Formats: sequence, structure tokens, C-alpha cells
Amino acid sequence: MEFEKKLKDIEIKIDELKEFSKEKEIDLSAEIEKLEAEKEMILSETYKNLSSWEKVSVARHPKRPYTLDYIGHIVEDFEELHGDRLFKDDPAIVGGIGKIDGKRFVIIGHQKGRDMESNIYRNFGMANPEGYRKALRLMKLAERFKLPVLTLIDTAGAYPGIDAEKHGQGEAIARNLMEMAGLSTQIIAIVIGEGGSGGALALGVADRVFMLENSVYSVISPEGCAAILYKDASKASQAANNLKISANQLIKLGVVDDIIEEPLGGAHRDHEAMAKNIKIKVLEAYAEIKDLSIVELKDNRYEKFRKMGEVNQGV
Repeated sequence: MEFEKKLKDIEIKIDELKEFSKEKEIDLSAEIEKLEAEKEMILSETYKNLSSWEKVSVARHPKRPYTLDYIGHIVEDFEELHGDRLFKDDPAIVGGIGKIDGKRFVIIGHQKGRDMESNIYRNFGMANPEGYRKALRLMKLAERFKLPVLTLIDTAGAYPGIDAEKHGQGEAIARNLMEMAGLSTQIIAIVIGEGGSGGALALGVADRVFMLENSVYSVISPEGCAAILYKDASKASQAANNLKISANQLIKLGVVDDIIEEPLGGAHRDHEAMAKNIKIKVLEAYAEIKDLSIVELKDNRYEKFRKMGEVNQGV
């Protein structure tokens, strides 16, 4: 990433010293430790002062962990379930049943690919209507068997193709919003990367909504916003800063409940540590809401979303 150029130079030097030390059998550990300390300092300073647009770059990082990565780290006995029972399966959304620290959850999340082939298969994490209908089917399964739901949000938005519209994209998203608002079980949602538009919100009506430190959550992508407002998609960085899409901005607005800290330098640098932080937060959140009655759960969820966007009028 552009803002990491200085960091890249130090990483190259560290690799070169390690290689030289190994080849020549010379102890350069002191020099390497000094550069490692400098690298950590630059990482800390760089990531402490990221702009909203730079956070978009981090949220889209191709090595950032995706839903299946987190499932691999924190979920035991995961059994993936496929299909919406109406049309077909959608690989852009994955879901199934598994255990987190011994407690059974229904886990649902957007899934991107790691290379061109897998991204085409996953449609770059942009779901069609059948993906959202599959997600709803699994939520209803969770409700029936009194299992909590965990959703992991990471999409640029719902797929805007003609076939998606023909198959009822808007209706599928709207139905998820309505059904999640009244779902008779606990729901925890986490924005792990991009939280784009209705495609993200279709998995985001929850009792607890969290964002990873460097994730973004917005009604539209910065590029889309720039194209509409400024008639120039190249002004995406300006749009990102005006959209208030970062976690620290959205927690102030009451859109999310808490921020999950990322490892130094972003989640893409340490998948395991990031997964551990998510697991801790999920279990804490579940402990807070597990004993609420269904009536309390639904009332609290309703009020949570109704109070967003309050306006305080001056005298």
C-alpha cells in the first residue's frame, strides 16, 4: 500500500540481513533486532494515523482474513450448509453450524477469493439474491433450534447485475432486514473488512454490531459516492473522508457497539491473533445477551436501530 512504502524498505533490509547472516554464518542479530524495533515503531505510527481512505485500502487488502479463515481458526466441528432451497447455492456467502469454545453457533459470512479464479467463483464476495436467501434460511434454522447467529460482513456490496435484479435482489435484502429485526434468537454481527451498502446490512441487523479496527462500513463505496456527488470516481479519497466510514467515526454515531482491536499493522499481518480477538469479543457479547428473554432481545434490537440518526434540535 502507498502509505507503507517506508515500511517496505525496512522489511527488505531485514530480509537481506537475515539472508546474509545465514550465508556467511555471521551473527547480525543485534542489527536485525534494531531494524525490527524500528519497523514496529513505524507500523505503530503509521496505523495510528490512517485516513479513512487508507483504511479502505487496509480493509480491501488481499491477504486480510476472510470468513472461512476465521472459521478455520475459532470454530470447531464446522459443517457448511449450501443452497437457498429455491434456486441454487451462492459461494459469495458461506454458512453453517459449528462450535465456538464449545457453544454451538450458526455462522454466516461473505467470502472473497484469494486469486482471480477463486474470486470469480466467489463473485468477489458480492452476493446474488440466493446468497441472502441462503443466509436467511440458516438464520431461521438457528431460530428453530435456539442457536445464536454470528455474521461476518465483508463485501463491496450486493451484486448489481441484471440477473440479480431479475431474481429479486432488492426483495431478498429487504426481507433479511425485516426477518433479522424479529428473529427469535441472539445475533452478533462483525464487519471484518468492507461493509458495503445493503449487501452488508442484509447480514447486519443484530443485537451487537462490531467492527474490526481497520474495517469500513458505509452506504456506498467511496468510488460510487465520488462518481455520483463529484462526477469523478478519482475523488474517492475525498468521498471516503466525508462518508464517515471508519470504525472510530461510526462508534461515535452509535452505528456500532464496539471496535475489535487488530494486530499491529492490520489483520492481514497476523490471522491467528485477529481470530483470537474476535473469539473473545463474540463470547463476551454472547454472555451479555444470552439470558435475555426473546421479548427483551427483540425490543432492545428494535430500539437500537430506531435511535440511529437522532437529531438534537437547538433552542
